[in-house]
Amino acid sequence: MKKFLLGINYWPRTSAMSMWTRFDLGEIDEDFARIAALGLSTVRFFLRWDAFAPSLETIDPLMLDRFEAVLASAQRYGLTTMPTLFSGHMSGVNWLPEWTLDRHSPPNRFRSYVGEREVPYGIGDFYVGPLLDAQRRLARALGERGREHPAILAWDLGNEFSNLRQPTSEKDAAQWSQTLTNDLRETSRHEVTGGIHGEDVTRENILRPSSICEPWSFATMHGYSVYSDFARNRLDADVVPFLAAVTRRFSGKRVLFSEFGNPTCPPGSIPGSDRVPLPGEESPSSASRSEDSSARSDFAPYACLTEEEMVVYARQVLHHLHARGALGAFWWCWTDYADVLRENPPFDRAPHELSFGIIRSDGSEKPIARELAAFAVMRQNILDTDNGKNVIFDEAPYYKGFPNSVAQAYSAYCAYHLSKKINKTDPSRIPSRDRTALS
Repeated sequence: MKKFLLGINYWPRTSAMSMWTRFDLGEIDEDFARIAALGLSTVRFFLRWDAFAPSLETIDPLMLDRFEAVLASAQRYGLTTMPTLFSGHMSGVNWLPEWTLDRHSPPNRFRSYVGEREVPYGIGDFYVGPLLDAQRRLARALGERGREHPAILAWDLGNEFSNLRQPTSEKDAAQWSQTLTNDLRETSRHEVTGGIHGEDVTRENILRPSSICEPWSFATMHGYSVYSDFARNRLDADVVPFLAAVTRRFSGKRVLFSEFGNPTCPPGSIPGSDRVPLPGEESPSSASRSEDSSARSDFAPYACLTEEEMVVYARQVLHHLHARGALGAFWWCWTDYADVLRENPPFDRAPHELSFGIIRSDGSEKPIARELAAFAVMRQNILDTDNGKNVIFDEAPYYKGFPNSVAQAYSAYCAYHLSKKINKTDPSRIPSRDRTALS
């Protein structure tokens, strides 16, 4: 990679996480054409594990054909892709093949679904044993199908896999990563990474970036200001680059930030709080709001950004990531989902998940789409800067010091960048209509 990658996470508007069983190549093709027209370079899409592997020993050849069709569509429009395997966890639900269930374990803080039904079990230990063997079969089958396909930028081992189940040990997670990376490289020779997320470096999820990222070509990280309890507010543009800095510090790898964004407030509403509670946490009470805002009827029931705020937020985060040495950034996500999906999981309990898109549910563009297009025009080179990672603790004392070490490291990180005094020509402060002259 020489140029800063600007990409998008993708599910279709009409089917969302049912993409593979309600497959509509026409919709996908139309979406990919629009993504390319905006100047975005890469699409990260997700392979529902239960669709591709209906049994422990079986891989569905129809799904492999559909996978190849998606790659062909991307290639048609000059896009590269990051196929994400073993998904797995998505938007607050764990979508599981029935044969992976551990009937001795209840679900963790996320609901478990098999197909269209909720089940009272969690997943077995997929980092070792028969479930790892099954992943290896699927990884090798996908690797062979995508062996030298020009539309594959890199394989992604999973989406926030610690949300499916935490490993028993750091060693198990590292071995899982090494084994699957080897399989994908042997069968396809494409680069490999994995979707770790903010909680992997702000909570004790057992795995460690220093070991799980070791075999990867580069590290990836996901993060959102509205989900981060250390964020100064919902518009905090330093949360994402801080998580990138922590990941780079601990992994020793350059970082692609493969998920960032925030939910859009419903039309005519204002944000209800500064943070979306994680599963198991209480929702912000009205007592935490100002007296003026708590009396309003146009309150969004969750933390969100208005369409105008989203533009400013994205501009600042993208500038910070680029200026501080990231490989690129992928927005979450392509589209707001169709309203008919509102009663389906995950949206039935997490309505904010409906509105992360750069495209509205009616297909029209939000202002954020134009902002990303303006940034794409600049096509900056990747910078060789360290993002202030040296102000962050070493990995062992950082994890040992939870939770105080996160707040301390973030405070030091923000102070470091404040001391650098942002240049007056900082592109994040220039209106998008005026920034093409900087390219």
